[in-house]
Amino acid sequence: MQIVKTEIAAHLPRDGEARRMFHGRGRMFPGYQDLLIDSYGSLLWVTLFAERQTDWLTQLGELLRCVRPDVECIAVQRRDLPQAPLEFLHGELPVQAQAQEAGLNYLLRPQVGQNIGFFIDMATGRALVAEQAVGKKVLNLFAYSCSFSVAALNAGAHQVINVDMNRGALELGRKNHLHNNLDMRSAAFLALEIFRSISRLRKLGPFDLIICDPPFSQGKSFTAETHWPKLVARLGQLLAPGGEVIACLNAPHMSSLNLREIFATQLPTVREQSCIGAGDDFPEADQARGLSIQHFVSI
Repeated sequence: MQIVKTEIAAHLPRDGEARRMFHGRGRMFPGYQDLLIDSYGSLLWVTLFAERQTDWLTQLGELLRCVRPDVECIAVQRRDLPQAPLEFLHGELPVQAQAQEAGLNYLLRPQVGQNIGFFIDMATGRALVAEQAVGKKVLNLFAYSCSFSVAALNAGAHQVINVDMNRGALELGRKNHLHNNLDMRSAAFLALEIFRSISRLRKLGPFDLIICDPPFSQGKSFTAETHWPKLVARLGQLLAPGGEVIACLNAPHMSSLNLREIFATQLPTVREQSCIGAGDDFPEADQARGLSIQHFVSI
Protein backbone atom coordinates (compact mmCIF):
# COMPACT_ATOMS: atom_id res chain seq x y z
CA MET A 1 0.00 0.00 0.00
CA GLN A 2 3.05 2.24 -0.14
CA ILE A 3 2.08 3.50 -3.61
CA VAL A 4 -1.29 4.64 -2.25
CA LYS A 5 0.42 6.47 0.61
CA THR A 6 2.81 8.19 -1.79
CA GLU A 7 0.02 9.30 -4.12
CA ILE A 8 -2.33 10.65 -1.49
CA ALA A 9 0.50 12.50 0.23
CA ALA A 10 1.24 14.18 -3.13
CA HIS A 11 -2.41 15.11 -3.67
CA LEU A 12 -3.47 16.66 -0.40
CA PRO A 13 -6.36 19.13 -0.75
CA ARG A 14 -5.60 22.83 -0.75
CA ASP A 15 -7.63 25.16 1.48
CA GLY A 16 -10.40 22.59 1.87
CA GLU A 17 -11.06 22.33 -1.87
CA ALA A 18 -12.37 19.08 -3.34
CA ARG A 19 -9.60 16.92 -4.79
CA ARG A 20 -9.00 13.45 -6.19
CA MET A 21 -6.31 12.01 -3.93
CA PHE A 22 -5.94 8.63 -5.62
CA HIS A 23 -7.03 7.70 -9.14
CA GLY A 24 -6.71 3.98 -9.65
CA ARG A 25 -9.19 3.78 -12.53
CA GLY A 26 -6.59 5.25 -14.86
CA ARG A 27 -4.68 1.94 -14.62
CA MET A 28 -1.43 3.66 -13.74
CA PHE A 29 -1.06 1.76 -10.47
CA PRO A 30 -1.14 -2.04 -10.90
CA GLY A 31 -3.28 -3.76 -8.31
CA TYR A 32 -5.24 -0.61 -7.46
CA GLN A 33 -7.38 -0.01 -10.55
CA ASP A 34 -10.47 -0.59 -8.41
CA LEU A 35 -9.73 2.28 -6.01
CA LEU A 36 -10.66 5.98 -6.00
CA ILE A 37 -10.17 8.35 -3.07
CA ASP A 38 -11.74 11.82 -3.06
CA SER A 39 -11.52 14.56 -0.46
CA TYR A 40 -14.47 16.82 0.32
CA GLY A 41 -13.36 18.89 3.28
CA SER A 42 -13.58 16.71 6.38
CA LEU A 43 -15.15 13.86 4.37
CA LEU A 44 -12.97 11.30 2.58
CA TRP A 45 -14.96 9.37 -0.02
CA VAL A 46 -13.49 6.03 -1.07
CA THR A 47 -14.97 4.19 -4.06
CA LEU A 48 -14.27 0.49 -4.58
CA PHE A 49 -15.07 -1.36 -7.80
CA ALA A 50 -13.81 -4.77 -6.62
CA GLU A 51 -14.02 -6.81 -3.43
CA ARG A 52 -11.42 -6.10 -0.74
CA GLN A 53 -10.80 -7.95 2.51
CA THR A 54 -11.66 -6.39 5.88
CA ASP A 55 -8.00 -6.25 6.94
CA TRP A 56 -7.11 -4.34 3.76
CA LEU A 57 -9.87 -1.81 4.39
CA THR A 58 -8.77 -1.38 7.99
CA GLN A 59 -5.22 -0.73 6.83
CA LEU A 60 -6.47 1.82 4.29
CA GLY A 61 -8.47 3.60 6.98
CA GLU A 62 -5.43 3.82 9.26
CA LEU A 63 -3.33 5.15 6.41
CA LEU A 64 -5.88 7.84 5.53
CA ARG A 65 -6.22 8.97 9.13
CA CYS A 66 -2.43 9.19 9.38
CA VAL A 67 -2.13 11.34 6.27
CA ARG A 68 -5.31 13.33 7.04
CA PRO A 69 -5.55 13.57 10.84
CA ASP A 70 -8.22 16.28 10.44
CA VAL A 71 -10.67 13.94 8.70
CA GLU A 72 -14.02 13.45 10.44
CA CYS A 73 -15.46 10.74 8.21
CA ILE A 74 -14.05 8.06 5.90
CA ALA A 75 -16.87 6.52 3.85
CA VAL A 76 -16.45 3.61 1.44
CA GLN A 77 -18.92 3.16 -1.40
CA ARG A 78 -18.91 -0.49 -2.48
CA ARG A 79 -19.59 -0.26 -6.21
CA ASP A 80 -18.74 -3.96 -6.42
CA LEU A 81 -21.94 -4.81 -4.54
CA PRO A 82 -25.62 -4.41 -5.54
CA GLN A 83 -27.05 -0.98 -4.65
CA ALA A 84 -23.51 0.29 -3.91
CA PRO A 85 -23.85 0.26 -0.10
CA LEU A 86 -21.79 2.52 2.20
CA GLU A 87 -19.37 1.34 4.84
CA PHE A 88 -17.55 3.57 7.31
CA LEU A 89 -13.89 3.28 8.23
CA HIS A 90 -14.11 6.27 10.56
CA GLY A 91 -16.76 8.63 11.91
CA GLU A 92 -20.10 9.35 10.28
CA LEU A 93 -21.36 11.48 7.42
CA PRO A 94 -21.50 15.22 8.06
CA VAL A 95 -24.97 16.75 8.33
CA GLN A 96 -24.36 18.81 5.19
CA ALA A 97 -21.59 17.41 3.02
CA GLN A 98 -20.35 19.71 0.29
CA ALA A 99 -17.60 20.12 -2.27
CA GLN A 100 -15.69 23.39 -2.43
CA GLU A 101 -14.13 24.44 -5.74
CA ALA A 102 -12.90 27.81 -7.00
CA GLY A 103 -14.71 29.69 -4.24
CA LEU A 104 -18.04 27.93 -4.88
CA ASN A 105 -19.77 25.24 -2.85
CA TYR A 106 -21.72 22.27 -4.20
CA LEU A 107 -24.03 20.20 -2.01
CA LEU A 108 -23.47 16.45 -1.94
CA ARG A 109 -25.97 13.64 -1.48
CA PRO A 110 -23.81 10.70 -0.43
CA GLN A 111 -26.71 8.42 0.45
CA VAL A 112 -28.72 8.83 -2.77
CA GLY A 113 -27.79 6.58 -5.68
CA GLN A 114 -24.32 5.74 -6.95
CA ASN A 115 -23.21 9.29 -7.73
CA ILE A 116 -22.48 11.63 -4.86
CA GLY A 117 -23.94 14.64 -6.68
CA PHE A 118 -20.72 16.20 -7.95
CA PHE A 119 -18.26 15.01 -10.59
CA ILE A 120 -14.87 15.91 -9.18
CA ASP A 121 -13.08 15.15 -12.47
CA MET A 122 -14.95 17.96 -14.24
CA ALA A 123 -13.10 20.84 -12.53
CA THR A 124 -11.25 21.75 -15.74
CA GLY A 125 -14.58 21.75 -17.58
CA ARG A 126 -16.17 24.09 -15.06
CA ALA A 127 -13.17 26.40 -15.36
CA LEU A 128 -13.53 26.40 -19.16
CA VAL A 129 -17.25 27.15 -18.89
CA ALA A 130 -16.54 30.03 -16.52
CA GLU A 131 -14.08 31.48 -19.04
CA GLN A 132 -16.49 31.23 -21.97
CA ALA A 133 -19.87 32.00 -20.40
CA VAL A 134 -19.49 35.69 -19.56
CA GLY A 135 -22.48 37.63 -20.88
CA LYS A 136 -23.85 34.62 -22.77
CA LYS A 137 -27.10 32.72 -22.95
CA VAL A 138 -26.21 29.14 -22.03
CA LEU A 139 -27.93 25.79 -22.57
CA ASN A 140 -26.75 23.11 -20.15
CA LEU A 141 -27.79 19.69 -21.47
CA PHE A 142 -27.70 16.62 -19.20
CA ALA A 143 -27.30 19.16 -16.41
CA TYR A 144 -27.44 16.67 -13.50
CA SER A 145 -26.84 18.81 -10.35
CA CYS A 146 -26.12 21.90 -12.46
CA SER A 147 -22.50 22.56 -11.45
CA PHE A 148 -21.78 24.00 -14.91
CA SER A 149 -24.65 26.44 -14.43
CA VAL A 150 -23.35 27.54 -11.04
CA ALA A 151 -19.89 28.15 -12.52
CA ALA A 152 -21.34 29.99 -15.54
CA LEU A 153 -23.65 32.31 -13.62
CA ASN A 154 -21.01 33.06 -11.01
CA ALA A 155 -18.68 34.07 -13.86
CA GLY A 156 -21.28 36.41 -15.37
CA ALA A 157 -23.44 34.39 -17.77
CA HIS A 158 -26.62 36.21 -18.80
CA GLN A 159 -28.88 33.17 -18.44
CA VAL A 160 -28.60 29.38 -18.12
CA ILE A 161 -31.25 26.83 -19.08
CA ASN A 162 -30.59 23.50 -17.32
CA VAL A 163 -32.10 20.37 -18.86
CA ASP A 164 -32.14 16.87 -17.39
CA MET A 165 -34.57 13.97 -17.10
CA ASN A 166 -33.77 13.52 -13.41
CA ARG A 167 -35.99 15.83 -11.35
CA GLY A 168 -34.15 14.97 -8.14
CA ALA A 169 -30.82 15.99 -9.63
CA LEU A 170 -32.30 19.25 -10.91
CA GLU A 171 -33.70 19.99 -7.46
CA LEU A 172 -30.21 19.52 -6.04
CA GLY A 173 -29.01 21.86 -8.80
CA ARG A 174 -31.55 24.47 -7.72
CA LYS A 175 -30.27 24.19 -4.16
CA ASN A 176 -26.70 24.61 -5.42
CA HIS A 177 -27.67 27.94 -6.99
CA LEU A 178 -29.33 29.13 -3.80
CA HIS A 179 -26.40 27.86 -1.73
CA ASN A 180 -24.08 30.14 -3.74
CA ASN A 181 -26.43 33.16 -3.60
CA LEU A 182 -26.94 33.26 -7.36
CA ASP A 183 -29.77 35.19 -8.97
CA MET A 184 -32.47 32.57 -9.57
CA ARG A 185 -34.10 34.78 -12.19
CA SER A 186 -31.16 33.91 -14.45
CA ALA A 187 -31.54 30.12 -14.13
CA ALA A 188 -34.20 27.70 -15.36
CA PHE A 189 -34.53 23.99 -14.55
CA LEU A 190 -36.40 21.83 -17.06
CA ALA A 191 -37.05 18.12 -16.46
CA LEU A 192 -37.15 17.06 -20.11
CA GLU A 193 -36.05 14.21 -22.35
CA ILE A 194 -33.78 16.12 -24.70
CA PHE A 195 -34.49 14.34 -27.97
CA ARG A 196 -38.24 14.74 -27.51
CA SER A 197 -37.93 18.41 -26.57
CA ILE A 198 -35.88 20.00 -29.37
CA SER A 199 -38.79 22.12 -30.61
CA ARG A 200 -39.37 23.50 -27.11
CA LEU A 201 -35.67 24.23 -26.63
CA ARG A 202 -35.58 25.91 -30.06
CA LYS A 203 -38.25 28.34 -28.85
CA LEU A 204 -36.12 29.16 -25.79
CA GLY A 205 -33.00 29.74 -27.88
CA PRO A 206 -30.88 30.41 -29.71
CA PHE A 207 -27.98 29.87 -27.32
CA ASP A 208 -24.53 31.42 -27.39
CA LEU A 209 -22.99 28.46 -25.55
CA ILE A 210 -24.24 24.87 -25.37
CA ILE A 211 -22.77 22.43 -22.85
CA CYS A 212 -23.19 18.71 -23.55
CA ASP A 213 -22.19 16.36 -20.73
CA PRO A 214 -24.20 13.17 -21.26
CA PRO A 215 -23.72 10.07 -19.12
CA PHE A 216 -21.75 7.16 -20.50
CA SER A 217 -25.01 5.24 -20.61
CA GLN A 218 -28.55 6.11 -19.54
CA GLY A 219 -30.61 3.05 -20.40
CA LYS A 220 -32.37 3.49 -23.72
CA SER A 221 -32.28 7.29 -23.44
CA PHE A 222 -28.57 7.67 -24.18
CA THR A 223 -25.76 5.40 -25.28
CA ALA A 224 -22.57 7.01 -26.52
CA GLU A 225 -22.23 5.36 -29.95
CA THR A 226 -25.90 5.68 -30.88
CA HIS A 227 -26.86 9.05 -29.47
CA TRP A 228 -23.82 11.33 -29.77
CA PRO A 229 -24.35 11.68 -33.56
CA LYS A 230 -28.06 12.33 -33.05
CA LEU A 231 -27.33 14.92 -30.37
CA VAL A 232 -24.73 16.81 -32.38
CA ALA A 233 -26.98 16.83 -35.47
CA ARG A 234 -29.63 18.70 -33.49
CA LEU A 235 -27.34 21.32 -31.94
CA GLY A 236 -27.39 23.41 -35.11
CA GLN A 237 -31.09 24.13 -34.48
CA LEU A 238 -30.27 25.56 -31.06
CA LEU A 239 -26.95 27.34 -31.58
CA ALA A 240 -26.82 31.09 -32.19
CA PRO A 241 -24.67 32.45 -35.03
CA GLY A 242 -21.11 32.61 -33.75
CA GLY A 243 -22.03 30.22 -30.93
CA GLU A 244 -19.88 27.68 -29.12
CA VAL A 245 -20.24 24.11 -27.88
CA ILE A 246 -18.42 22.45 -24.97
CA ALA A 247 -18.73 18.67 -25.32
CA CYS A 248 -17.65 16.31 -22.51
CA LEU A 249 -16.86 12.71 -23.42
CA ASN A 250 -16.29 10.00 -20.83
CA ALA A 251 -16.79 6.74 -22.71
CA PRO A 252 -13.82 4.31 -22.63
CA HIS A 253 -14.68 2.83 -26.03
CA MET A 254 -14.84 6.27 -27.70
CA SER A 255 -12.09 8.86 -28.02
CA SER A 256 -11.82 12.58 -28.66
CA LEU A 257 -11.04 11.69 -32.28
CA ASN A 258 -14.40 9.91 -32.58
CA LEU A 259 -16.23 12.94 -31.23
CA ARG A 260 -14.26 15.27 -33.49
CA GLU A 261 -15.36 13.19 -36.49
CA ILE A 262 -18.98 13.27 -35.35
CA PHE A 263 -18.92 17.07 -35.16
CA ALA A 264 -17.24 17.30 -38.57
CA THR A 265 -20.00 15.18 -40.08
CA GLN A 266 -23.06 16.33 -38.16
CA LEU A 267 -22.23 19.99 -37.42
CA PRO A 268 -19.68 21.18 -39.99
CA THR A 269 -20.36 24.85 -39.14
CA VAL A 270 -18.09 24.58 -36.07
CA ARG A 271 -14.44 23.67 -35.62
CA GLU A 272 -12.60 22.35 -32.60
CA GLN A 273 -10.64 25.03 -30.80
CA SER A 274 -9.25 23.00 -27.89
CA CYS A 275 -9.36 19.63 -26.19
CA ILE A 276 -8.44 19.18 -22.52
CA GLY A 277 -8.54 16.36 -19.99
CA ALA A 278 -9.35 16.13 -16.32
CA GLY A 279 -5.91 17.30 -15.19
CA ASP A 280 -2.88 15.95 -13.36
CA ASP A 281 -4.91 14.43 -10.50
CA PHE A 282 -6.38 11.92 -12.98
CA PRO A 283 -3.45 10.08 -14.61
CA GLU A 284 -4.38 7.69 -17.43
CA ALA A 285 -2.30 4.85 -18.85
CA ASP A 286 -4.26 5.30 -22.07
CA GLN A 287 -5.22 8.94 -22.60
CA ALA A 288 -7.86 7.92 -25.14
CA ARG A 289 -9.78 6.18 -22.34
CA GLY A 290 -9.84 9.22 -20.10
CA LEU A 291 -12.19 12.18 -19.94
CA SER A 292 -11.99 14.67 -22.80
CA ILE A 293 -13.55 18.13 -22.85
CA GLN A 294 -13.74 19.54 -26.38
CA HIS A 295 -14.47 23.16 -27.19
CA PHE A 296 -16.01 23.89 -30.60
CA VAL A 297 -16.54 27.37 -32.04
CA SER A 298 -18.49 28.54 -35.06
CA ILE A 299 -16.47 28.98 -38.22
